[in-house]
Parts: sequence; C-alpha cells; structure tokens
Amino acid sequence: MAEVRPMRRMTKAVTDQRRIDSFLGRARVGYLGLVDQEGTYVVPLNFVWHQGSIYFHGSHEGRKVDALARKGIYCFTVTEELGTVTSPIPADTGTAYLSVMAFGPVEKVSLEEATVALQAMLDKYVPGYFPTDLSQSHVEKYRSKAGAYTAVFKLTPTRLTAKEDPGDPQAIFYPGRTLADDLEKKDG
Repeated sequence: MAEVRPMRRMTKAVTDQRRIDSFLGRARVGYLGLVDQEGTYVVPLNFVWHQGSIYFHGSHEGRKVDALARKGIYCFTVTEELGTVTSPIPADTGTAYLSVMAFGPVEKVSLEEATVALQAMLDKYVPGYFPTDLSQSHVEKYRSKAGAYTAVFKLTPTRLTAKEDPGDPQAIFYPGRTLADDLEKKDG
C-alpha cells in the first residue's frame, strides 16, 4: 500500500470523533469516488453512518458495481457548505465548510446486514414514517421498476479525515451584501 499523505492544512483538522459522528449522522448526501475503464467518476449517494461504517445501496448491476468489483481502497466524501466568506480582497473570498473523507475497502453485505442498514437509512431519512421495521423478506423480494434488486454496500474506513473552516460569521455573504456597504460599516 502506498504511503499515506498527511493532511496539508492541519490547522483545519477536526479530530473530535463525536463531532465527526454527529456530522456523518445528519449529512444527507455523500460522494463515492470510483475508477473504471471509462475513467474516474464520482457518484452522489444517500448513505447512513452506522456502527463505524458507511452504508449505501443501489442496483445489483451497473457501472458502480463493476467499478467496486476491482477491490481497492475507495474514498467517500461528505461535505457541508456553511456559506461564502467575503473579503475586501477578492483572492481572500472563500467558503466556510465542514468535510469528512473516509478511505477504505467496500464490500457487498449479507441480506441480514443489508436489512439492518436499510432500516437505519429509513430511520435517518424518513424517521417515524413507517409503522413497523423493514422485514428481511421485503429486502430479499424487492425489485425496482427496472427489475433490479437492491444491493447494499459497506465502506469500513481504514482512515478518516475531517476538516473545517467555519469562517467569520460576520463575513458570511448574503444577497444584497456589497463591498461598499462593508467598507462603510468599517469606516463608520
């Protein structure tokens, strides 16, 4: 395995695992980086952070499944934009954010584990909507309108990094904000 490159901007590192877990528990979309014979591509996915792993699902066949069959270390990224940070210097305009990158192998899970993971996803995305828990037989028998069955995958991180730049709350852009107004407030 190649040597792991350290995070370049360690001052932005988030090391509090509870904050990371909380963020992964509430974030709604993650991005899975894949490489196949057609090139590199990134797939946006609903996911759940459950018992220290990232679970996601999709069709049992297709480009994503073919790329995952290559067996390697994959990257799953989750990010939240907190706003655009203004500055009188154009090059210092930036983004406030929180992001997590999880690196690790991906495996297709058993029917039993898939049922638990899919229930965790339902609890995350539509809490309280269904009166009973998802049954294993439903997961086993379900077919999409296209006829595909659902496959559930798990990425168990061997490495997890998190970064944050919360930005200055007073500098967050809002529609109508102008440099002239900011300079007037500063001078006034």
